[in-house]
Amino acid sequence: MPDELSNRIPEPELMDGHEQARAYAEADFQQPHDMFVQAFRERLGTPESGTYLDLGCGTADISCRFAKTFPETKIHGIDGSAAMLGFARGIVDSRGLSSRISLFNMRIPTKHLPKKGYHGVIVNSLLHHLPDPSALWKTIKQAAGPGAPVFIMDLLRPRTKADARSIVETYSGNEPEILKRDFYNSLLAAYRPEEIKSQLEREGMDFLRVEVISDRHFLVWGYYE
Repeated sequence: MPDELSNRIPEPELMDGHEQARAYAEADFQQPHDMFVQAFRERLGTPESGTYLDLGCGTADISCRFAKTFPETKIHGIDGSAAMLGFARGIVDSRGLSSRISLFNMRIPTKHLPKKGYHGVIVNSLLHHLPDPSALWKTIKQAAGPGAPVFIMDLLRPRTKADARSIVETYSGNEPEILKRDFYNSLLAAYRPEEIKSQLEREGMDFLRVEVISDRHFLVWGYYE
């Protein structure tokens, strides 16, 4: 079938254009981002006090929602896009969270994370952007303290391009074209559960669980060993 998505189609790693970043800052991600935080709580409970690392934090909407839901936590959000972080700083300030959320412009892999031994690591929709997925798993190994919760949500690659177009129209039909285009390209670049499981096995991280939770999302979660 010519429309079959047997293999992923990579997309650019960084969303570093100003208009692209603005579109993300102004978009309504309440449903998936609240789902992220709720799914964390259902599987890993309420975190105790400590600093969490948000990898690929983008405009920091999830960082803010996580911090609001779990008031004992602090967040270090890192992202490779200076444009995204420009909007993120305004969002963090507007929600009164600048004392608890710190933002850093850096790409992974890096030897210079803001700290080591994080109390937890959260990641939303970063994996499908990375040219080499091992960059994520190696960074988690570098960052997470013993027993730290690890929680990742990412997109699930559909069976065909037609399925991807249908998902875009179903969930983002009223969004600006730039967001619909990015969503479509991200679906084509996403992984499937069996591919994630293979990555985890190669990295010696198969203690983490892989769970499909919707027609377009999967989770990877557990405690770092």
